[in-house]
Amino acid sequence: MTINILFIGDIVGQPGLDIVQMYLPSLQKKYRIDVTIANGENASDGKGCTEKEAKPLFDLGVHAITGGNHTWDKHQSQEYLKAEPRAIRPLNYPKGTFGNGYVLVNSPKGKIAVLNLQGRAFMSPIDCPFRAADWVLPKLKQETKVVIVDMHAEATAEKLALANYLDGKVTAVIGTHTHIQTSDERIFPNGTGYITDCGMTGPYDSVIGMKTDAAINRFIYQTPQKYQTAAGNVHLTAVYLKVDLETGKTVEIERIFIPEFDKNSS
Repeated sequence: MTINILFIGDIVGQPGLDIVQMYLPSLQKKYRIDVTIANGENASDGKGCTEKEAKPLFDLGVHAITGGNHTWDKHQSQEYLKAEPRAIRPLNYPKGTFGNGYVLVNSPKGKIAVLNLQGRAFMSPIDCPFRAADWVLPKLKQETKVVIVDMHAEATAEKLALANYLDGKVTAVIGTHTHIQTSDERIFPNGTGYITDCGMTGPYDSVIGMKTDAAINRFIYQTPQKYQTAAGNVHLTAVYLKVDLETGKTVEIERIFIPEFDKNSS
């Protein structure tokens, strides 16, 4: 038996939420999706994910919302992590950080695990994602053979290294964070599906989802700028996985890119 999984790339602000609402039902129908996962660390105007953004996603059938380095940017996001187990954060933050680093999802076809990790290259020097995976995987494997990893990281090399390290130990390693979808989706020799970055679900007339002026000024002047979510040329990015439930291996992987929604022209 196989299970169909959809992973939606980093949702940015209301434009990202709007296009998910527009296209997710048809994607779930087309691919006969059993479990839907979304990275939502930028869903609240680019900073975190509060109940306001998470509720419509859960209402649409999203089973788990993963996070990243912006998870704690809003106080409401922090409080929501304590209250909602389906909204997770990277496991390898230091011991004592609140929130869950993984969640077990029940579907009609069986249980799957969603694990969130964060890289360290060019990012905060948190605990090791490789050792964190080593620690938690035996625990998850007692529950299910299907483990989907959101690897939220800056460096391509770190994502590839983790995928090679976990090949055959997890079902898939889906890269997030850079907001640029890569065209290297594949299945590793021992059955682990992989893409370096799933991409951004949000406005592409922007700098990775934010209005361009503030981003440009940050680079020119090297001073803090007030970022605001952009609005135009909204895309949806995702990855579809077909997974063998008995082995936990990925048997099909497909990159999805929908560039058809422009909020300014609707």
